[in-house]
Amino acid sequence: MEWLSWFDARDYEFARQVLQRGTAALYLVAFLSTLNQFPALLGERGLLPVPDFLGLARRLDRPTLFTRHYSDRFLRAVCWAGMAIAALLVAGLPQTGPPWVPMLAFLTLWFLYMSIVNVGQTFYGFGWEILLLEAGFTVAFLGSDQTPPPTTILILIAWLVFRLEFGAGMIKIRGGREWRDMTAMFYHHETQPMPGPLSRQAHLLPRALHKVEVMGNHFAQLVVPFFLFAPQPLASIAASVIIVTQLWLVGTGNFAWLNWVAIVLAFAALSDPVAHAVFPFIPLEWHAGAETPGWWLAVVVLVTLLLLVLSYRPLLNLFSRQQLMNASFNRWRLVNAYGAFGTVTKQRIEIVVEGTLDAEANVPDGRWLEYGFKGKPGDVRRLSRQWAPYHLRLDWLMWFLPLRTVHEDWFYAFMDKLLEADKPTLGLLGRDPFDGERPRWVRARSYLYRFASRAEFRETGDRWVRVLLYDAIPPMELNSRRRQLP
Repeated sequence: MEWLSWFDARDYEFARQVLQRGTAALYLVAFLSTLNQFPALLGERGLLPVPDFLGLARRLDRPTLFTRHYSDRFLRAVCWAGMAIAALLVAGLPQTGPPWVPMLAFLTLWFLYMSIVNVGQTFYGFGWEILLLEAGFTVAFLGSDQTPPPTTILILIAWLVFRLEFGAGMIKIRGGREWRDMTAMFYHHETQPMPGPLSRQAHLLPRALHKVEVMGNHFAQLVVPFFLFAPQPLASIAASVIIVTQLWLVGTGNFAWLNWVAIVLAFAALSDPVAHAVFPFIPLEWHAGAETPGWWLAVVVLVTLLLLVLSYRPLLNLFSRQQLMNASFNRWRLVNAYGAFGTVTKQRIEIVVEGTLDAEANVPDGRWLEYGFKGKPGDVRRLSRQWAPYHLRLDWLMWFLPLRTVHEDWFYAFMDKLLEADKPTLGLLGRDPFDGERPRWVRARSYLYRFASRAEFRETGDRWVRVLLYDAIPPMELNSRRRQLP
């Protein structure tokens, strides 16, 4: 039947391989990040313990495996299970079976990770969490090696990329003036949440090039996404533009797996003939003679209709003056609204945490030592590392403190854990200046940071220049929890 031949996207097998294996690899990273950080942040003795959260919530309106019971041991089991399934998908083993096998594998990843996100509170409040959930659910219905990729699912993945890119573009146009007067990149590389090893070099580029960056961003996010639905080779060219621009963001910053999800999903619009023309080792005619079973066709059609119905509110949101950013419209975290950096911070304020062994906190010659974080700027001489797609959740929330308020419950809990020399908490840091010994006092200080110029770097070797602003939280002892009003 002619309509069935349209349903089978026989020229998109390379795209499916990248979509399935790439999405699974990002789930592997997400579960690894959770395994390493969740117990210290949200575990039984964490900064915001999940048992306390569940006790206060009484009735959680979003699905999670932890509704009735949470333990660190159970959380670790969920992470190991997720990592094992993701590794099998990266290797391509479930894809060799009938299409329901990779479908169940991806749906399991989706539900396991959704269970974590739904109890993760502020530490899991990032837009790329729901992006990964939606990607995992949608990719689940791409089928297996035994069937051609379904056209409708590839279109829905392109629709996800469209919402991600166009939504971010519209947020910027409606946001700060710096996106309209082309000055946003004068500041972004320096003030972004977690700079990478090349961020300073990008910041020091001529301002004319920074304006080109902004214009390129607007083109890639406001124009190019429409061509994802165009005939080939236009759709493949649009996908390539998105991939290249996202790789630039990967190279100049650390945005967890946000950019990598966009890169992987953009392959949904890249056809085998175009890919083969660029890389001749990519084969053609992957599915000669393969047929789509009727039951699988029915499953895909039902899922397509479901996601189309759920697309109504996100579609309206794209063109709303009150556009929502990184929002879910249903409890299953499907067909969400995305966007980032509607405004760009003009100055970089860092909260620096220090401790001392001195018996008195305010002696003139007191010796205060600085705690080092893994990702966020601290030591002015240190070259920032490339962490993405791995997600350092504590470091990211430290960036938000000056923008909101330093008087967050989790941050006071963090200070108390430092006073206890709590090993899981110290494991989240890059350097403990006391080598496991308990400090007598800790404090938080606010600094203004900026990248050193090339001349300043040659003279001092410092990559950052910082100026002390004020004490954000004055010296505190264990369990004192002194909360100063802003």
